[in-house]
Amino acid sequence: MILNKVLTICLLILAVSSLQSQSVFGKWKTIDDRTGKPKAIIHIYEDDEGLMDGKVLKIVEEGKENFVCDKCDGDRKGKPVLGMTIIEDAEHQGDGIYKGDTLFDPQQAMTFRCKIWLNPDNPDELMVRGYLAFIYRTQTWKRVEG
Repeated sequence: MILNKVLTICLLILAVSSLQSQSVFGKWKTIDDRTGKPKAIIHIYEDDEGLMDGKVLKIVEEGKENFVCDKCDGDRKGKPVLGMTIIEDAEHQGDGIYKGDTLFDPQQAMTFRCKIWLNPDNPDELMVRGYLAFIYRTQTWKRVEG
């Protein structure tokens, strides 16, 4: 009887940890789709309204640790990229897909529409697609543990 309860608890813990690892929310390492090099760690989280936001936690690209958005306009002009919100108010569309109007690229100082989803073949990869009109680019971000 006790053994059954222990096994049940262990299975529940494994199921919960498995579900958490299959969420779009968490920390992700951005990988430049042109160079293949890591650039930053982004924290993707659900805001108070149930929308997806993403903030720069750390810059890992060598020489860019203190990068300031000089090309930016408005409130972002001259501000450090570290701590900057780059994904705002993306809505859940079902099937683990999120879409929004704000995916900000500080290096280009441009805002794109976005579509974000887990790679169905590898839940430790996040597919991040930015759209400008009908043209798009997709990056694969890697999950960061802890």
